[in-house]
Amino acid sequence: MPIYAYRCDSCGFEKDHLQKLNAPVLTTCPECGKDAYQKQITAAGFQLKGNGWYATDFKNNGSSTKASNPPPCQGCAGADACAAS
Repeated sequence: MPIYAYRCDSCGFEKDHLQKLNAPVLTTCPECGKDAYQKQITAAGFQLKGNGWYATDFKNNGSSTKASNPPPCQGCAGADACAAS
C-alpha cells in the first residue's frame, strides 16, 4: 500500500497517510478541519507485508550458496570443463 504525504495549506499541518491506490484523496485537514488538505508530490513510499518474496528471499544477506556449494557432476559430455570436477 502506498504512503502519501499530505499538507494543509491553511494551518501548515503535515502528515503521511497509508492508503489504498483506489482510495479517495483526503481534503479535510484533521488538525483545523478546513478543506485545504492536499496530497504532496513526493518520492514513492510503500510498505511490504506478508510472507512473499521479500520475507523469504535475500535472507542470506547477499551471500550466494550456489558458488560455494556447486552441485555434484552428473557425467555431462563436457565433464573435463565441469566446475564441480
